[in-house]
Amino acid sequence: MSTNKKIATLLVLLFTVTQTFSQRKPDGEKIKSLKVAYITERLDLTSTEAQAFWPIYNAYEEKLEEFRQQERSQIYSKLREMESKSDSEIEKLLQNLVSLEKEKHIVRQQFLKDIRKVISAKKTFLLLKTENGFKRRLLKQYRQKHGDGPK
Repeated sequence: MSTNKKIATLLVLLFTVTQTFSQRKPDGEKIKSLKVAYITERLDLTSTEAQAFWPIYNAYEEKLEEFRQQERSQIYSKLREMESKSDSEIEKLLQNLVSLEKEKHIVRQQFLKDIRKVISAKKTFLLLKTENGFKRRLLKQYRQKHGDGPK
């Protein structure tokens, strides 16, 4: 294959990948916007509460996303070839997962302490309930859209 054809093929591949990922991001942003609106409505935050709440909540969400990325890249992506891994390699992956879960638990505890300083205990529990409600609602809509569940 000539150099020009290789470059053209590479550019087409790069364009395709870029388009694929750029098309996914708006969905993520749309979901995030819907979640913010859903939480705001359910918690009925005052303007003072909202000003203190959202920076803490957004920082927590960013940390959770970092954990999800770590889990995908360091653990779950390696499980695809689990059959070819030794028991010691699988044990190490499991230890890494346990370690990440411990870190996540510490971050969640700190989040609950921090958020409790800006909203009441009742609203804190309502937040936890609301997050679960949002996930259920999102899954239900996904299943309806893709025909995977009850309508």
